Amino acid sequence: MNNVIYKLSYVSATSGIIRNFSVSAVNNANYSCKLLVVGGGSGGCSMAAKFARKLKKDSVIVLEPSSDHYYQPLFTLVGAGVTSLSATRRQARSVLPSAAKWIQDSALSIDPKKSVLTTTKGDTVSYEYLVVAVGLINDYGKVPGLKEALNDKNSGVSTIFSSDYCEKTWSDLKSFKGGDAVFTYPDTPIKCPGAPQKIAYMADAYFNKSNVRSKSKITYNTCLPVIFGVKKYADILLKVVERKKINVNYKTVLKEVRSDKKEAVFFTACEDKDKVTTQRYDILHVTPPMRTPDFLQQSKELVDATGYLTVDKYTLQHTKYPNIYGIGDCTNTPNSKTAAAVAKQGYVLEQNLLNTMKRDNPKHKYDGYGACPLVTSYNTCVLAEFIYDGVPRETLPINQARESKLAYYMKKDLFPFIYWHFMLKGYYNGPEFVRKIINPFAK
Repeated sequence: MNNVIYKLSYVSATSGIIRNFSVSAVNNANYSCKLLVVGGGSGGCSMAAKFARKLKKDSVIVLEPSSDHYYQPLFTLVGAGVTSLSATRRQARSVLPSAAKWIQDSALSIDPKKSVLTTTKGDTVSYEYLVVAVGLINDYGKVPGLKEALNDKNSGVSTIFSSDYCEKTWSDLKSFKGGDAVFTYPDTPIKCPGAPQKIAYMADAYFNKSNVRSKSKITYNTCLPVIFGVKKYADILLKVVERKKINVNYKTVLKEVRSDKKEAVFFTACEDKDKVTTQRYDILHVTPPMRTPDFLQQSKELVDATGYLTVDKYTLQHTKYPNIYGIGDCTNTPNSKTAAAVAKQGYVLEQNLLNTMKRDNPKHKYDGYGACPLVTSYNTCVLAEFIYDGVPRETLPINQARESKLAYYMKKDLFPFIYWHFMLKGYYNGPEFVRKIINPFAK
């Protein structure tokens, strides 16, 4: 963005003295690139890294407003006191590829017919190809009273789904001396669908360590009709909640938070929202409703009725505009929205976009792979892996539905290492190559 300074003069009517002053006008910048990546999270950063190596310098532009990049899968362990928030954070400049141009701004609108994006500051970016990787945002306003409760340090309300509040979860767990601990799952798609129950399991484990579990009641209210979407893992998780004596209420959706009374209001999914029940809490962990960012919600030509980018679920190419691809949580692909899914999608998108750049049809297919390491205590984890239609697709030559110490330390230490050193640099495309070596006969 360029500032133009105009120097003007006028004669004072009272003194007759000539006075000088300057006026600054703003000229908005116009950028152009071969590939524009919107979003600098896990999907955007990895795709920018892949193509920055293949295209000329500054042929790739990344549009990302944040100066910090977070490894969000560790927020559960931040909320449980295992690790610090600082351990999940890097400066965005340090993880974005140096050969790509970073515009620190966000999208205001996209004109897919003209292949032009306008930023919130008024700059424009003309592109030949576009990758949309903007993820999801927390829609706090959908639950009256939630935002105010989160911002009140004494409310007992927190969420691990934000860098602003996941430390508050740990603070609330430490302060808990017994009573009602309530955990929620909303009636919208969310990132990391296993996390709402993970933090409930970790709360149970911590309450046992702090000798308050016998004085506590833990309730998990989920909008879903099942504990987990893949039966193989749901069966073991039902045993986990039974062993931990966690009360599970299905099809139960948070409607309102009344922090002054320490009450949470719920309705039953798919029924009249005016028929509600009220539940008292001492601490309340909320998984907020989530949605795509405003500019995508308003890009009617690009999204479905709920605001998600419409792409072919196998090729990840937009269903209407072949020069547009999507990756990660903001697309309407029917897979679990996890970092593991992004890794597998990254390879498919890379190969298909290269084909598109050669005026060829996309040939590679994403199979819906996703993974969810479901921590169940401070040293155990169920490592769920699956593809479209809830079909298990495991990497290790063991039954991954069992609680495992190995899986816990993979979640805590190995996966973050892979993320920072390989995935964000565009070198990790999921565990397929590992599976072929150590578990070649896996179905």
